[in-house]
Amino acid sequence: MSYVDGFILPIPKKNVEAYRKIAKKAGKIWMEHGALAYAECLGDDVKPGKLTSFPQAVKLKADEVVCFSWIVYKSRKDRDRINKLVMNDPRLTSMVNAMPFDGKRMVMGGFKPIVEL
Repeated sequence: MSYVDGFILPIPKKNVEAYRKIAKKAGKIWMEHGALAYAECLGDDVKPGKLTSFPQAVKLKADEVVCFSWIVYKSRKDRDRINKLVMNDPRLTSMVNAMPFDGKRMVMGGFKPIVEL
């Protein structure tokens, strides 16, 4: 079984292209260090819920869009090793201060798949 890091975050609509460029560069760095897959997706059919939802989780504002992202690894051990390499990669550290979204509202976590087809 693999291991997956998942993220949801709010991106100001005016910053989507800037985010896409940064995400593309970041994805290449993760893949170079051994990630199996990297995806960044913009909300297309994401409605507020009655109790909870993607928009509510990130306190989405009217001028923002939800981004749902994930990175797939061979294992949790590989994920920990790869993330250490990525976080110390100067190409990524130079991008951190230029993130075009509010990182305080990003939700993230590591997940152990229970079904893989």
